[in-house]
Amino acid sequence: MRLLVTGGCGFIGSNFIRLVLREHPEDEVINLDKLTYAGNPTNLREVEKDPRYSFLKGDICEPSDVEEAFSLRPDAVVNFAAETHVDRSIISPEDFVRTDVLGTFRLLEKARESGVRMLHVSTDEVYGSIEEGSFKEDSALRPNSPYAASKAGADLLVRSYVRTYGIDAVIVRSSNNYGPFQYPEKVIPLFVTNILEGRKVPLYGEGRNVRDWLFVEDNCRAIDLVLRRGEAGGIYNIGAGEEKTNLELTRAILEIMGVGEECIEYVPDRPGHDLRYSVDSSRVRSLGWSPRRDFMAGLRETVRWYSDHREWWEPIKSGDFRRYYLEKYGDI
Repeated sequence: MRLLVTGGCGFIGSNFIRLVLREHPEDEVINLDKLTYAGNPTNLREVEKDPRYSFLKGDICEPSDVEEAFSLRPDAVVNFAAETHVDRSIISPEDFVRTDVLGTFRLLEKARESGVRMLHVSTDEVYGSIEEGSFKEDSALRPNSPYAASKAGADLLVRSYVRTYGIDAVIVRSSNNYGPFQYPEKVIPLFVTNILEGRKVPLYGEGRNVRDWLFVEDNCRAIDLVLRRGEAGGIYNIGAGEEKTNLELTRAILEIMGVGEECIEYVPDRPGHDLRYSVDSSRVRSLGWSPRRDFMAGLRETVRWYSDHREWWEPIKSGDFRRYYLEKYGDI
């Protein structure tokens, strides 16, 4: 199979590409990435010389870039390309609407024209917050941030193309991912790298918000399975069942890294901060998937990776990220 992977230089996309090339020797991957601040070509250094891998610099919002990628005749498209950071969506929502909605539309149009399968990568955040129980795939979408709303808009576009045009498309909605190569604006790499730098960690509010933590490689295995075996038009929630409050998450990181709670700096909560996300992943599990790493094992592996790869994240935190971080939190 020849796959067109959009946003493949990002966190989940790069992990997915490495997984596909490792576990499917017959597959080829075309990576279309705009290389925004979170797209890092070094994430794929280990495969860049593989003859089955090729890279195109381009924007999914630009018709000519999408046309060029589809001219290579992919058998399927996996859309990771998106703006994903909730805090940034509150500051600059237009960027999220453009990439997440318009970009998805461009891909859908070419998928409709060429007749290839499209897998759209979404998020559990489209459902909004839930106090008890878990969202199922047919639950109402009630997004509460510009990021989540832009992803919900993209999901609805995909659904409309399935119903109106009969295209072969599937959607996955994953819970919070963590693991190697995650850009250090997200909570786990931010906290780990801050501690490695001797800095405090900024914890929102009282740390009561609950998230289900899914190791990135487990998520990529689920996505790969849905790509190959998912029902056309289907939606698949992907969750590990590893719910933790942000305070529990923070304490687990501190414990692994051998530091105390004096490293926590409580900061004002962000606007519209959802209390709890939880998805029922029975449908994807019925295809034969289950997570291979429990939370503490995956977290230890993640801490070890960032500890061993300072050359990857230190340049990031000294550049544009540093300016953004100082503006948001001050010198924590």
